[in-house]
Amino acid sequence: MSLTPTDIDRIAHLARLALPEQQRERMLTRLNGFFGIVETMRAVDTQGVLPLAHPLAAIQDVQLRLREDVASEPDQREANQRNAPAVEAGLFLVPRVIE
Repeated sequence: MSLTPTDIDRIAHLARLALPEQQRERMLTRLNGFFGIVETMRAVDTQGVLPLAHPLAAIQDVQLRLREDVASEPDQREANQRNAPAVEAGLFLVPRVIE
């Protein structure tokens, strides 16, 4: 994918930017360079490659510091809902704000 000067003008208009000609050419070069990198990355065959949980996992063993998933606070739903003006099936009822 390659952008044209017309594309840059449209992007600048949508972003409400006033780009002088010199900056417009520079922006065109930089954006096309970025899209070139993206196209190069898309061309790499990743079939059968498993995703990494951590970027360093490709070069060294990484031990993630994960904590146990346990509830650390007591369930206080009923106490929290005592002061609510309206509750139904454990949910707070609020007035409709969108018609």
